[in-house]
Amino acid sequence: MSRKLMARTIDPMAGDAQGGAMRRLVGFVLAGAVLAPGLALAQVQPHRAEYALRLGMTPNAPRIGTAIHDLSLDCTGWHLKRDIKTEIALTASWKMSLASKLDRQEPKGGNAFRFSTIQVQNGSEREFKGRVQRQGGELKAEVIQPGAPPNQFVLPPPTLMPVAAIDHMIERLQANAANFPALMFDAEVMGDAFLIEVTEQPRDQLRAGRSVDKPATAPTGRSWPVFMTFTRGRQQDTRPLFSVGALVFDNGVLDRLTIETGLVTVTADLQSLEMRPVPNCPRS
Repeated sequence: MSRKLMARTIDPMAGDAQGGAMRRLVGFVLAGAVLAPGLALAQVQPHRAEYALRLGMTPNAPRIGTAIHDLSLDCTGWHLKRDIKTEIALTASWKMSLASKLDRQEPKGGNAFRFSTIQVQNGSEREFKGRVQRQGGELKAEVIQPGAPPNQFVLPPPTLMPVAAIDHMIERLQANAANFPALMFDAEVMGDAFLIEVTEQPRDQLRAGRSVDKPATAPTGRSWPVFMTFTRGRQQDTRPLFSVGALVFDNGVLDRLTIETGLVTVTADLQSLEMRPVPNCPRS
């Protein structure tokens, strides 16, 4: 499905102010970690990964926080907890502390999704919850924020749920697809659909790791350097909101992320990694 055809399946949506995008910067950090339907033979494996966040790409870029990505699996489906904490000093007088906690559940099959997110900027807290459900051939979404009526809308049928989506990216990379698009529901940055365009990159274009961060031992198996652009799914032919470069492993682990927002560049490097067993579930 082409980019234009995917975009035409969604109604236009008004854009957020640049300040709002900055407030939700923490959601960008690992957005690349969630790009086809969640199949029983998923390639993604449960794991807990911790990342060091730095501002800029230089070897001595200042450390600004941490991100923990905790993905577990039981016989009902996936459960993700993500905890991101940052403190960014763009100038001597402009400092910003940002934090985001995400808790989400995605049943097997990729036909439903529930989430709750708490984001804090300089002590000001914002919480929202939501769900996505495929019903009668439609993919319906509801996002709820305190003090506001529920935001209900219909997503285009090709929209992928977050954990399920990474399988699609790995599958396409294994099939030697040089570039491909995907629509993904996002629970942290927009509470809506992203149009993601993925391009495999030459390995020599991948950002080098930093020895100062004491990197974790890399997973075994195949890996691919990729470049991804993230565009609002409800607008056609608009400029990307941000881009992400990363090294993607065939078990769903990511490393050496570089997030370009247009305002700042944030990098995320893997510090510790714990792979977890897949449960032995009875066949339904």
